[in-house]
Amino acid sequence: MLATRVFSLVGKRAISTSVCVRAHESVVKSEDFMLPAYVDRRDYPLPDVAHVKHLSASQKALKEKEKASWSSLSMDEKVELYRIKFKESFAEMNRRSNEWKTVVGTAMFFIGITALVIMWEKLYVYGPLPQTFDKEWVAMQTKRMLDMKVNPIQGLASKWDYEKNEWKK
Repeated sequence: MLATRVFSLVGKRAISTSVCVRAHESVVKSEDFMLPAYVDRRDYPLPDVAHVKHLSASQKALKEKEKASWSSLSMDEKVELYRIKFKESFAEMNRRSNEWKTVVGTAMFFIGITALVIMWEKLYVYGPLPQTFDKEWVAMQTKRMLDMKVNPIQGLASKWDYEKNEWKK
């Protein structure tokens, strides 16, 4: 029932495609996103609409002059006609930017902050390493495991030669 009501309102244009909003005692009209929009993209070279939507008087006169022979137009007028239709040329779109410097700088900043946090944690948060990480302790533990013949088929004891007291080669 609600869907039929909505569709009947859309059919009568009761729901507008552009919205007017009253804000601070003035009316603000938002853009209608159902209409085609201008986009400068290399993979889409011919946009659906011109860059300049509302022409000035001089631009209208230039558009009328465009209908005649193009040999009578000066280079500046041709460029102005191009700028009415397009915002940027391919050369301007392909121009390199220095945005990568900002991205790399920001990444290095956060990596540096992370390094400082890790150093602070090592100094003030974590305690000293337990004795089980000492090389002597690991050697004694390994020797004890070999003496107990832990995992003799595929594990540690299978790689130890008990007759020569050395690791198998």
